Order: sequence, then structure tokens, then C-alpha cells
Amino acid sequence: MTAKKKPKVYITRKLPDAVETRMRELFDAELNIDDAPRSVPELIAAVKTTDVLVPTVTDRIDAALIEQAGPQMKLIASFSNGTDHIDVEAAARKGITVTNTPNVLTEDTADMTMALILAVPRRLGEGARVLTDKPGEWAGWSPTWMLGRRIHGKRIGIVGMGRIGTAVARRAKAFGLSIHYHNRKRVNPAVEDELEATYWESLDQMLARVDIVSINCPSTPATFHLISARRLALLQPTAYLVNTARGDVVDEAALIKCLREGRIAGAGLDVFENEPAVNPKLVKLANEGKVVLLPHMSSATIEGRIDMGDKVIINIRTFIDGHRPPNRVLPGR
Repeated sequence: MTAKKKPKVYITRKLPDAVETRMRELFDAELNIDDAPRSVPELIAAVKTTDVLVPTVTDRIDAALIEQAGPQMKLIASFSNGTDHIDVEAAARKGITVTNTPNVLTEDTADMTMALILAVPRRLGEGARVLTDKPGEWAGWSPTWMLGRRIHGKRIGIVGMGRIGTAVARRAKAFGLSIHYHNRKRVNPAVEDELEATYWESLDQMLARVDIVSINCPSTPATFHLISARRLALLQPTAYLVNTARGDVVDEAALIKCLREGRIAGAGLDVFENEPAVNPKLVKLANEGKVVLLPHMSSATIEGRIDMGDKVIINIRTFIDGHRPPNRVLPGR
């Protein structure tokens, strides 16, 4: 009996060893050992010959690239929760199925969101730098030095009350924050009751009334610069903004202007509009203690990455076996 030929799988970035080992066992997998981002010519060459492409959020899988795919390539199994880096409509026109890895990074992202919600008002970044940048110069405790803001009793406004937004809300409630949220539709009444959450149909009205804004919505054409210059102007001067979703949800230039002029109290950012480039003006603001910056690490846990890899493998195996993969992404979703 002839052994069934393994599908050819092209993986664009370095994945955890456990995931890569399993990929090699199950598929004819081409790994990216040095983790250097693949160039456009390399991606074009890959889609012409591979059966399955496994990209990440750093790969731009646009219509032009998809059009170059050979007839054998029928699946893009993305190692990501979001799919804004893939032209899903173009893939559908080409007869290519797209999958993602949802429901894996919820708790990790919510943890990091809560960390930033604490870090910005309590000036954790500034305090840490006092001890590392100028060792020996700390004069000791003082009743009026390095004063931040208490978060207990404040109002948090969550923009996007999906799985991550809801997980953030649960953590925030445990810290004594009052939960407010804006979403395309209201959440389940039982969840709303559990969180004692206030729903705002109008994003503008919510932004004007909360002390902390947490961005937890996906990146879509509808959410591009959702937090615009006009909406940033609605925030109270004592308000903080935290973004662990996608950089382009916030008008970064407008946010920088607000921070420089002191029209909001501070911001915590794990994502940026032009990643991996970070605006030098943001770096300057971070050095001045007005913003806390992280290098897109809210989902970066060993457990989370392995869980993502497991989902990619399940999607590929299910598809190769002739069934609909569990995490198929449909055009327009």
C-alpha cells in the first residue's frame, strides 16, 4: 500500500519547537529557522508550489500575492487571531479557504491590558527607570514623590465587548472599577448583570464620561481611526487610554498631539499604527513618563503560542481530510 503523500506546508515565521516538531511529523513542512520575515518574492515563490500557507500577522497576504497562488494551494491557515493581514475576499475568489486561531489569546491579552491599566496611572515605568537608569540616586521614600492615580472606584470604558473585552471587564471589576462599554450590540443580559456593566450605544457619550478607555475591538475598515482626533477631544484631561487591540484603531498622530498638550493624562500602548516602526515622538513621550510602550507582547505566552499552533494543525488536518476546518474565516466577517 502506498503511503499517503503529506501536504506541503510553508510556515513564514519561527514557531515554538513543540509546534514545529508536530508540523514536521504530520506534514511536509518548510520551517523558518532564523525567523527573518519572508520577502514578497519568497512568499510568491511559496504560494506557487505549496499546498498550505501558514502566515502570521506580520505577513501581508494581499490580493496581488493571492493571485500568484498555484492551483494546488487551497488553504491559508493563519497563525493569528486577527485576519486583517489577509485579503479574505480575494482568497475566496481564488477558491482558497482561510482559517485563524480564535479563543486562544483572550486571557493573555486581557492580563496585559490590565497590566497597562495599572502601569499608566501608577507610573510603573517611571518608577522602574529611577532604579535602573540612575542607580544610587534614589533618595528613599517621600510622601509627595512619584504620586500616581488610584484606579479603584474609577470608570473604565471598554471599546469592543467581545471575548477579550469581557475578560478585561471581569479583571477590572475585581480591581473595583465601574464597567462601561460600547459594542455593536449589547452583550448577553446575564453577562451585563454579572459585571454590573453600563451599555452605551453612543461611543461619543461613553468616552466623555469614563476615566480609562480600553481598546479591545478588531481592526476592520469600520474601526480604522475609530478613536479619532474628534473623539480623543471628548476625553477628560484626567483620562487614560490603553490599546492592546490594533494600532490603526487609534489615530496615532492625534493621540501624540493630545499627550504632548496634556489634554489626556496618559496612555498605554502595546500596538502601533505602523508596526514594527514606532513613532519617535511616542518614544520621547515615554521617556517623559506620559505613555507606557510595549512591543506588541500582550499575547506572548508560551502556553498561548502552543495553543495557537495546535489550532493551526487541527485546521490543516481537518481541511486535508476533506472536512470544513473549525476556524474557517468567511468573507465579510
